[in-house]
Amino acid sequence: MIRRTHTCGECRETHAGQTVSLNGWVNRYRDHGNLIFIDLRDRFGMTQLVFDREQKGGSQALLDAADKLRNEDVIAVTGVVRLRASDPNPKLATGKVEVVVTELEVLGKTQNPPFLPDDTAKLPNEELRLKFRYMDLRRPRMQQILALRHKVYQTTRRYFDENGFLEIETPILYKSTPEGAREFIVPSRNVPGHWYALPQSPQLFKQILMVAGCDRYMQICRCFRDEDPRADRQAEFTQVDLEMSFVRREHVMDMMEGYVRRLWKDVAGVDVPPIQKMTYREAMERFGIDRPDTRYGLEIRDISDVAAKMELGFFKEALAKGADRPKFNSKRGVVKAIRVPGGGGAEKLTRKLTDGYNEFVRSFGAGGCAVVKLNAQGMFETGIAKFVEPVKTELTAALGLQPGDTVLFVADAYAVCTKALGELRQKVARDIGVVPKPGAEGGPWNFLIVIDFPMFERDKETNRWVAMHHPFTAPRDDQAEAFVKADVDDEVTIESIVSAGYDIVLNGQEIAGGSIRIHDPAVQGKVFQLLGMTPEQAKEKFSFLLEALSYGAPPHGGIAFGLDRLVMNFAGTENIRDVMAFPKTQIGADLMTGAPGFVTPDQLAEVHLKSTWTPPPASPGGG
Repeated sequence: MIRRTHTCGECRETHAGQTVSLNGWVNRYRDHGNLIFIDLRDRFGMTQLVFDREQKGGSQALLDAADKLRNEDVIAVTGVVRLRASDPNPKLATGKVEVVVTELEVLGKTQNPPFLPDDTAKLPNEELRLKFRYMDLRRPRMQQILALRHKVYQTTRRYFDENGFLEIETPILYKSTPEGAREFIVPSRNVPGHWYALPQSPQLFKQILMVAGCDRYMQICRCFRDEDPRADRQAEFTQVDLEMSFVRREHVMDMMEGYVRRLWKDVAGVDVPPIQKMTYREAMERFGIDRPDTRYGLEIRDISDVAAKMELGFFKEALAKGADRPKFNSKRGVVKAIRVPGGGGAEKLTRKLTDGYNEFVRSFGAGGCAVVKLNAQGMFETGIAKFVEPVKTELTAALGLQPGDTVLFVADAYAVCTKALGELRQKVARDIGVVPKPGAEGGPWNFLIVIDFPMFERDKETNRWVAMHHPFTAPRDDQAEAFVKADVDDEVTIESIVSAGYDIVLNGQEIAGGSIRIHDPAVQGKVFQLLGMTPEQAKEKFSFLLEALSYGAPPHGGIAFGLDRLVMNFAGTENIRDVMAFPKTQIGADLMTGAPGFVTPDQLAEVHLKSTWTPPPASPGGG
């Protein structure tokens, strides 16, 4: 084989007159009679080749061999670099030169490809791209994303190495533990009836490493959650996982902010300014979600005081709910509103759209969405205008209304109202076109660190307490005593306990989440009690962690970044499958390999299993 001396993205004007050898794929073929032009591609770029029998080293035999080449054949060539006399290609880094071929070796012929890996052509459907992923990955765009992901890995390892972290691997075959999401389970061949689980995260092991004195741990790890995939989520994903000993919340957040700044500087060439911190309560009050997108306005306002003066039945019904409960209690009734500015999108809110918002908020448990518009003359019209007019001055002051604005109202219990308006805010932003689309270079970059989350929330289906982050999150320092003393049946107090958790949010997407952990066995036991576990159940599930905490555990905390989501932002894509080399479909299928697939009865017997699945009956006619 002709040995490569240069890549296809390397030759420049300074190489003119030099003899070089290139290897790669035929990207494009052009026959001009006595001249044949071929664009040769590898992951580094593209170089134009010229086969010319009139040039030194050329021959009819060489021209005939080139004439048989087709797109995606793999070849090796040797030739002389020369400046392109005409038609330089400004889109290519090699566009001012070409290689006049004197020697050709065909390394691999191709069958007719299912599609051509050409970024300039229309992409085939995603199913075909995933089935022939090795073809899709040849596209320059996909090669760039793979290189981008590699750069994220390298910057990550350098930053944490410089800050004293040890990179330590944790097990993939794990013990099943109730951490929130559904687990993938693996039968044990050696212990009949027993199972491993694939880790949702290395959470317990990284805490064990802190007890073991490792002080600072990091890992770029694989995690597994048996959840339905979506645009930004796959069942198998990658985390940048961290843990630190002898720290408080501020220390971890400072370290993570430093990582974000280094990463964005190295990968995107962007200087990230100091990242604003926002409490969970402020985020919920202003945006209705704990990962707010702050690139646009449409902020939510609580107008309960004004609404109480309106003679509107469903407002009064809502405000009567949980009136004796504290402010911000999930069951206390409120009325909230979003102002959509005139000239800033309100003119795009058609009657059809605003009518549809009723059903939209109902899908989140709210009773409906009331609408009113302030016309150019400063009078309310449509919807609930006649009920709003008597409090016009107060409502205008509360929302900062201007002629041309539209106001959207939701009235219900605090939790329902806040959730519904938080989702509606995002829908309205999309409907009126104020959400920036990610570009090929990502951005804009609106970062936020959200702090002071509640430790617990009620599960809607079971009405049981669940940990908002995970069951190993500690209460905030000033909340610890109140938590330990709280009666497990005191719902108001439990709901008010604030955790030492924190999330990093970018453009409305959570890119990292973490917390200070519980290192006191008594506090951990109280958490398990609140979550409905008996001491025996807690010991069965977490005996190794509870034992470790009893042998002198340091205060510790950490965080995990979703690496795939980081790369998505840098690549400017909203599809996580674009940034994974071998992703799965929406139903978890690998179309290239055919996974998941059947196994034989003998394989099942080896792990003491028997399948209960039966194939559906064949359709009439054998279809």
